[in-house]
Amino acid sequence: MELDVCFYFQVHQPWRLRAYRYAEVGSRHDYFDEEVNARILRRVTEKCYLPMNELLAERIRTLGPAFRVSFSITVTALEQMQAYAPEALASFRRLVAGGGVELLTETSHHSLAALYSAPEFAAQVQLHRAVCARLLGVPGNVFRNTELITSDAIASRVAALDFRGICIEGADRLLRGRSALRPYRFAAAPGLAALPRYYRLSDDIAFRFSDRDWQEWPLTADRFVQWLDALAQTEAEHSPDNGFLGLFMDYETFGEHQWAGTGIFEFMRALPAAVLARPGFRFVTPSEAVARTPAQTDVLELATPVSWADLERDTTAWNGNRIQQSALQAAFALEPMLLRHQAADPEEGAKLIEEWRRLLSSDHVYYMSTKHWADGDVHKYFSPYESPYDAYITYMNVLADLTDRCGGNSRRNPAKPEGA
Repeated sequence: MELDVCFYFQVHQPWRLRAYRYAEVGSRHDYFDEEVNARILRRVTEKCYLPMNELLAERIRTLGPAFRVSFSITVTALEQMQAYAPEALASFRRLVAGGGVELLTETSHHSLAALYSAPEFAAQVQLHRAVCARLLGVPGNVFRNTELITSDAIASRVAALDFRGICIEGADRLLRGRSALRPYRFAAAPGLAALPRYYRLSDDIAFRFSDRDWQEWPLTADRFVQWLDALAQTEAEHSPDNGFLGLFMDYETFGEHQWAGTGIFEFMRALPAAVLARPGFRFVTPSEAVARTPAQTDVLELATPVSWADLERDTTAWNGNRIQQSALQAAFALEPMLLRHQAADPEEGAKLIEEWRRLLSSDHVYYMSTKHWADGDVHKYFSPYESPYDAYITYMNVLADLTDRCGGNSRRNPAKPEGA
C-alpha cells in the first residue's frame, strides 16, 4: 500500500491584552501589551522559527522535491513578526520561496467567526489570502479553519468560497469507526475533500515526545516509521486505496513546547529521509492530496462541530462555560455597530475593526476555560492570567471601551455576569 504523508504546521500568535482595568474605560484605548507580545514573539523566533525554518530548508535542499511541508500562518503572527522580529518574516519568506512549501488559508485573526458570523468569516478568509499573498506567497486551494473546527455548515461555507479541500480533525465521533488514514468528502459539500489529522501520531510528536513517563519514550525517527509501516499494512487489509497520513500540529512544537534538549530537532532532521527510504511512502502537500482524492469516496456528516482541542475534540475549549459564552456574545454583537461606524468614518472605522478582530482571536476565550484535569493543565500552560475570571474581566473591560468608541452602550457588557 502506498502512503501519502502530509506535514502541516500552524503558526499563530495572538495580540495579548494588558491588564486593562474598568476605571480606564472611556479614557485609555491602548488594549494590547506591546512588551509581552514582543518578548514572546522574539523568544519563539529564536527557539522555534529560525532554527526550524533552517532545518526544513536544509532538508528540502538535500532531499529535493520528494520532501514537502505545509503551513498556515495567521495575520496576527505575520503582523507581530513585522513589528518585533522582521528576521522571522524574512526566514519564512526564504523558506516559502525555496520551494517544497505550500501555504493554507484560514481566518486572518484565528477567530471563531465560522461559528458566529458568516460575513465576518468570509471577510477574514479574504483578508488572510490577501496578506499572505503580499508577504509570503499565494495560498493554495485548501482551507484549515481555526483549531480545525469543522461541521456540515462550515464545510458548506468553505466550499462556497471555492476551496477544494479542508483539513479536519480525525475525531473518533466523526469517523465512526472508519479509518483516519484516508481522505473523505462531506455529504453537505461533495466537492470538498476532507483531509483528516491522524491525532494519535500527531500528538506523539506535539505532546508526548518529551514525556519520560510515556512508554514509547524516547521516540526515534526509525521507530516512528516502523509505526507507519504497521499502519499501512493494516490499512491495506481493509482498503485497496492509497493511504493518507495527516500529521498536523502547532509549529511551536519544535523548540518552544518541546525544547531543543529533548531531541525534537534531531528527530525532525532524521524523519524525512527515514520516511522516504520506505517503498511506497511519499510526502504530499494538502492540494496534492486533494487532487488524489476520488470523486466517489466515503462521505462525512457532522451536525455539531469537531476540533483538535482537548479530550472532547469539540468547541467547549472556547464556549463551554457561561463566561466564555457571555464574552463571545458581547464580542460578535459589536459587528453591526462597527460596520455602521466604518460607513460613517472609514479611516477610524477600519482602525476599530482591526482592534475588534484582534479581540476575536480564539485565544482570549480559551484563557477563560474552567476545565479541569488534563485539559485544564494545557489551558493553564498557555494562559497569562491568574484565573479564567481574570481573563474574562480584562476582556470585557476592553469590549466596554470599544463599544463606547463605536457608539454603543458599554453598560450592556458588564465585567461580571450574574452567577459567574
